[in-house]
Amino acid sequence: MPPPTFYWGETPEDEYYKSQNVRNSKSYHQTPNAKIFTQSWLPLNQPIKATVFMTHGYTQDSSWCFQEICIAYAKWGYAVFAADLIGHGRSDGLPGYIGNMDEAAANSLSYFIDVRRSEEYHTLPAFLLGESMGGLITMLMYFQSDPGTWSGLIFLSPAFVIPEAVSPSKLLLTTYGLLYGLADTWAVMPDFRMGVKVVRDIEKLKILIANPKRYAGKARVGSMREYVRGTDYVQKNFEKVKVPFFTAHGTLDGLACPSGSEMLYEKAETKREYKCLKLYEGMYHSLINGEPDEVVDLVFADMKGWIDSIIQVV
Repeated sequence: MPPPTFYWGETPEDEYYKSQNVRNSKSYHQTPNAKIFTQSWLPLNQPIKATVFMTHGYTQDSSWCFQEICIAYAKWGYAVFAADLIGHGRSDGLPGYIGNMDEAAANSLSYFIDVRRSEEYHTLPAFLLGESMGGLITMLMYFQSDPGTWSGLIFLSPAFVIPEAVSPSKLLLTTYGLLYGLADTWAVMPDFRMGVKVVRDIEKLKILIANPKRYAGKARVGSMREYVRGTDYVQKNFEKVKVPFFTAHGTLDGLACPSGSEMLYEKAETKREYKCLKLYEGMYHSLINGEPDEVVDLVFADMKGWIDSIIQVV
């Protein structure tokens, strides 16, 4: 059986979005470093409460299952914007290659800032949301932003701490590093993504894998070097977080340690009443796209409850 045209099936895009009371648009944004693909999901027939700027995880893009999160927030009354990371989806770059994570964050941030400061949205509360490695990159965006830019942060299984079982080999990274950058784009690092408690629902795993724009090759040397460097950096700078945040993690996440979310909760200088840590017992890495529907409903309810309440005080 051929894969579906869209993650939801064969219903044409316009028809599907209309059934969800959402309007979608697509465009490209030129940054100083690259041209990136961007999308928006806006609620129909209701006022916009706030803006949410979303970043997908490694190997993924904004056009497949990740947009289930985007659509949900739009249905709740939020204007949602997302960009494919450099080297992912329809953005420029070598597939699966993030040779400079700070630059990757800056590329998406340039688009987000343009929208955030636009006449239409500059008075609304604005949030950054990131999933998995997208959570790590989202944190870098926050650190790169001027104070007061963001009203809050939202993380789903953020990759702040790498589990030892899937941590990129320091020996390999050091060895390839001795080649003075020649090996940076090589897709030779072991594949750490599947089979390590990432997706619990097998049928949903099949849909994730069917993504025609998913990077399916081995991890590239430079991407893994930057992954390690990025996690080290954010762990040393969590105390710089001062805005409200929501972070969610499955306790059996095999791809990003729940201790990363716990560390953020303990070290951030955000007022205690504006911190929210949700740990889901027995759940894996992909809380929205990989768990049974009843778990997905629970996570979404927690996310909606938090943002609906926090916009009343920011």
